[in-house]
Order: sequence, then structure tokens, then C-alpha cells
Amino acid sequence: MNRAVIVKAKRTPIGKMGGIFRDIQSHELAAPLLSHLANGLVQKIDDIILGNIVGPGGNISRIAALEAGFPHSVTGMTIDRQCSAGLEAIRMACYLVQGGAGHCYIAGGVESTSTSPFQSRAKFAPDKIGDPDMGVAAENVAEKYSISRVLQDEYALLSYKRSWDSYNKGFFKQEIIPVIDIHEDEAFFKKRNLEDLLPRAKPIFKKNGTITAANSCGIHDGASAVLIMEENIAVNNGLQPILRFMDSEVSGVHPNYPGEAPIPAILAILKRNNLSISEIDLFEINEAFSSKIVACSKELSIPYEKLNVCGGALTLGHPYGASGSMVITRLFHQVQRRKDLKYVLAAIGSGGGIGVAVLLEVVI
Repeated sequence: MNRAVIVKAKRTPIGKMGGIFRDIQSHELAAPLLSHLANGLVQKIDDIILGNIVGPGGNISRIAALEAGFPHSVTGMTIDRQCSAGLEAIRMACYLVQGGAGHCYIAGGVESTSTSPFQSRAKFAPDKIGDPDMGVAAENVAEKYSISRVLQDEYALLSYKRSWDSYNKGFFKQEIIPVIDIHEDEAFFKKRNLEDLLPRAKPIFKKNGTITAANSCGIHDGASAVLIMEENIAVNNGLQPILRFMDSEVSGVHPNYPGEAPIPAILAILKRNNLSISEIDLFEINEAFSSKIVACSKELSIPYEKLNVCGGALTLGHPYGASGSMVITRLFHQVQRRKDLKYVLAAIGSGGGIGVAVLLEVVI
């Protein structure tokens, strides 16, 4: 079997809805990213796979490739698996390489909530099953797993401190390519006193609930993608493999509890590969809501010391279709700053009750 490896990974800065990228459409966000990843390799690209959730519809991947000036022979495919779309794109590209369908893919996701023409979200599930908004669903997860407001706020503060620490150390600079002369995430333009805000924040989805604006993510714009190649071809082209695709899993849970979806996906992938939680060196699980992360940590016994160690979406933001690729991009750069790492795992839960997990082996 061919082996799929990730040799490059980058993202754009992340902007707030109506913020720094308010006039930049999805394909315009993705195009500079594609150009950067394909530099010197455009003729070798078999396809581009991008996740996108809130539109404007059509094949954004193809439009972005054309915007980037790629040859007409480089096609493009756009997929929607809600918030897991960016991770699914990477998963799909890895399997295509393994199966010999191609040898070189760009995969990831892009989202422009600012320019989306859609005023409301798509359905996650039929009404007869229950189709709660993600905030309400996060409340459901908090209740099911007995995740208190205190535990959520504690995690939100930890993540916030980690994000700012990573920013101050220049870690995010390693991930980012500039777009229209913007070089950093909008979240870092001004520091909030989150320690003071957390106890004062009011529940926003349910009366007497635990989910607040301070312990959940915002709505954002951004793009992220990786370059995936067959390992021998990458090496023969002078590229250093960083992460090797090992396995992946998709799980389905009740649509009322999408935040728990990474749990069965992670359990299944570890069981199939005869691995334990203790053998995974780093976990990245998208931080849509604190309740989700605390529940996953609690149920899987993942210590915070291994989980989202550079912070995440609670501070930086959650550009839906791109977030699954951003957790892979974060791992890609983390493993190059660390030593003696063997396995890392990325996971995300999404609307409709779907969880995606990807297991990767550190090559360097």
C-alpha cells in the first residue's frame, strides 16, 4: 500500500465575522493558500479537496484553483460534512494516495461567514429527531456528562492563556501565510480580561444554562490546507515528510449531542490500532464549546497536558469548514517543535452528530 504523508501545512489568519476579511470571498481566502502549498509542484497536483459549509455554493475549490492561476487541468472538489469537512477532506485525500488514485493532493477547508449569502444555517437533522442549534446541543452535552459551568469556565481560561502564550512565542506565525497584508489572527488585536468576563457572562442558549459567549467560540472567517503526497514521491522531490497518515474513523451519534461524537471515533481508532490514550502524545480536538472538550477529556481520560496545548478555537475562532484542517495544521507545526513524539490524533464533532478522527505518526 502507498503511504500518505503531510509535507506542508498552512492557514490564513482567522478573522471575526464582519471583521478583517469582511469583503473577502471564500475562493479569495483559499487562493493564496493553494499557491503557497503548490509552489514548485503545481504540475504534480492531482486534485484539490476543500471543505466549505456556509456557501456561497458551487465548487469553491475549483474557483480558488483558477483564482490562484493553476493550470486548467487541476480540477477541485468541494465537500460539506459540516464542521468536520476540513478534516474529512484531508482524510479523503490520504485514502486516495493510499489507493493509488493519485500521488499529490491539497486538502483542507475554507469559510467566509462574512460574505455568505445564507441568512440561516442548513438543517442538521429531521425535526422528528430534533435539530437543535449547536449552542443548545452543547448544553445537552453539558447536562448529559455533568459538565458544570465552573469546569467549562476553567477550561476556557486555560485555553485562552495557552492561545496567548503561543501567540507571544511566535508559534502561530509558523502556521500562517498573510492575506492582504494581514499577518495575524484578529483575536490578538486586543487582549480581553477573560478572567473577569467568565463569571459575569450570561447563558445565551438556555435559561439557567452553562454555555456563555465567554466559554464558547465565535463565528469566523479563514482557510487552512495541507499538502499530502505519496511518501516516496515526496522524498524523491526533496520534501520532508512530517506526519504519516495511519488511520481514521467516522462515528455517528444522536444529532442532539454532536459534541460527544469525537468520543466513539477516538475509541474505535485506538482499538483498531492497538493503542491506548497514554500512547498518543498530542491530541487536537476542535474547541467549538468548552463543554465538548471537557466531556471528551473526561470520558476518554485525556489529560489537559496533552490536549489542545497551544489553545484553539475558543480564542482564535471557528471558521467552520476550515477548522478540521486547522487542527491538523497545528499538529504539523507542534511536532516540529517537540522531540520524541510518535503518535498524534486530531478529531472534530459536527452538526448532525458526526465525529471524525485521524491518527497520524510523526515521521521526523
